[in-house]
Amino acid sequence: MHLHLSPDSIYPFDARGIAKRFRHAAIFGALDALRAGETMRFVNDHDPLPLLDQLSQRYGPAVEIGYRQREPGNIVIDFVKKQ
Repeated sequence: MHLHLSPDSIYPFDARGIAKRFRHAAIFGALDALRAGETMRFVNDHDPLPLLDQLSQRYGPAVEIGYRQREPGNIVIDFVKKQ
């Protein structure tokens, strides 16, 4: 059984509360847990460009990356599982 926490299949992920040494592993785990069509809404205090490169290499077109907010100190990115 799959329980949806959000009626619109958007799941929040606030990276600011996760220890830096665990962030990437936690993000990969969260993305791996998404089903096709679901979205992880990622919030961070800085633009995670190295992470985005890693995600592109790991998932390719299977995960769509789209900025919702890109201001200093307040970054919001939607990661949409395509496959």
